[in-house]
Amino acid sequence: MSKRQEIRRRRQQERTRNRILVIVLVAAGALLIAFAFIRPLVLKTQATPVPVVSTTPKAIYMQADGVHLGDPNAPVKIDVYEDFRCSACLNYSTNYEPMIIQNYVNTGKVYYTYHSFIVIDGYDNSGASYQAANAALCAAEQDNFWDYHDILFANQITEEAAYFTDERLVAMAQNLNLDMTAFNKCFRAERYAPDIQNDISQAQSLNLTHTPSILVDGTPIDSFGQLTTAIDTALAGK
Repeated sequence: MSKRQEIRRRRQQERTRNRILVIVLVAAGALLIAFAFIRPLVLKTQATPVPVVSTTPKAIYMQADGVHLGDPNAPVKIDVYEDFRCSACLNYSTNYEPMIIQNYVNTGKVYYTYHSFIVIDGYDNSGASYQAANAALCAAEQDNFWDYHDILFANQITEEAAYFTDERLVAMAQNLNLDMTAFNKCFRAERYAPDIQNDISQAQSLNLTHTPSILVDGTPIDSFGQLTTAIDTALAGK
């Protein structure tokens, strides 16, 4: 190959490399521009909280004292162990609990107590069930446990942690017009962590394995349908 041909070949190779470099730079620039437009949309989607469903406080809660309802001297005691993310707990809270409260608690026959039993966190390690219980007990500090209990279940779209973020839990407290300075201080400090752990320890000592677990005078009930029968039987024995 002559010297002139060698020079021509090298120039051709250089032009080819330059074209490739230009193509690569143009493609990279296009990707960067596309990313610049798409990224804010993605971040906005990720950051947008799920709207909180508003609730109106119910009038059925008489003699409410923190996590307790009714007369402490009532002849029958009911203890309910629940996880606010539990769909079966939502079913119980919506379709059975109001009747028990109206017919037995408000008539002085039953003393009713809620216990936090954190179960679902064990499946996804999110801490969302714990935070829901933490928030509910901070609401209890302002005599609003049962209203907060209701708004938690009203906003349980699914059991996924996304529906129980700290932002949503705080928004639910705002919906109930709580003192947000006091609530946030309590919530951030996890003030009632010992109470939650005590409930969990109680559930474990009772060999409870699922939520909701409902005990009538210390005896677990196998199904919601047996609850009224168990209460009536316990009352008859008093």
